Amino acid sequence: MPTAADVLAAAGRLAGVARETPLLADTTLDAATGGRILLKLEPLQHTGSFKVRGAFNRLVQLSPAERAAGVVAFSSGNHAQGVAWAARRLGVAAAIVMPADAPRAKVDNTRALGAEVILYDRERENREEIAARLAAGRGATLVPSYDDPHIIAGQGTVGLEIMRQSAVLGLVPDDVIVCCSGGGLVSGVALAVREAAPGTRVFTAEPEAFDDARRSLAAGRRERNPSGGRSICDALQAPTPGVLTFALMQHLLAGGLAVSDDEVMHAMAWAWRELKVVVEPGGAVALAAVLAGRLDCAGRTVAVVVSGGNVDAALYAPVIRTADR
Repeated sequence: MPTAADVLAAAGRLAGVARETPLLADTTLDAATGGRILLKLEPLQHTGSFKVRGAFNRLVQLSPAERAAGVVAFSSGNHAQGVAWAARRLGVAAAIVMPADAPRAKVDNTRALGAEVILYDRERENREEIAARLAAGRGATLVPSYDDPHIIAGQGTVGLEIMRQSAVLGLVPDDVIVCCSGGGLVSGVALAVREAAPGTRVFTAEPEAFDDARRSLAAGRRERNPSGGRSICDALQAPTPGVLTFALMQHLLAGGLAVSDDEVMHAMAWAWRELKVVVEPGGAVALAAVLAGRLDCAGRTVAVVVSGGNVDAALYAPVIRTADR
């Protein structure tokens, strides 16, 4: 099980590699919610999302023989780009299994970073099986997107930064809201946050059609999403929380929140209008939870992780056209 010490060690490896992204305070959300809302802007990270943190922390610890054999990963886009970016920086060959319906920007960016992209049909094929066969056939290292202690520790550096940057403002968050798919980011963030401030509550945020973490936390066991669910949040469609991540989430989290696709699009439009920041659907769910009032923020300091900004223009353009309405 990864620990807060592992997150701190990951921060040392990432120093000078990952960007320390801004923690934005004093937005119109304060007046709207009656609280103090702090926005952690990971769309400004390398590749446009937090994923480079875990990917680099995993790959930099490969042995020379493992680096020579390359890596294989599976992802709808952000982990793909994170692994491709880290692999290029470290001189490691990378092959990424991606769904054929992944946002074109994410596929193109992954290829541009030098990775080999293998497309699959997410309705009829299993990405884990495809990636496992590739890794076994090539002797490569499989790099999971969330259920891995090194990945979790790397993502947890987001939480370290939140707590350090909050302290500079003279604040300690009462609550932290983090987008969730398989749980790598939220469990890593929770490790760092709870170490610094044991009384701070950490919540997941998910799209309503893929709220397995929220239901799993409520039930005390890993729940699966029903088949056939649809959401514009392409980055948040893991079928169930990871084994390792859920063990951490059960111990560290206060609960889960869920939002509709319409609320997600409203949050994306709000971020464009108020912050001048591009946010993808999956990256906007925690912000959407605040805007939709899923958590009472009145009189509280709430840190919100805005986790990514990789979105196709065809989806984004009609969303931001609503911003002035």
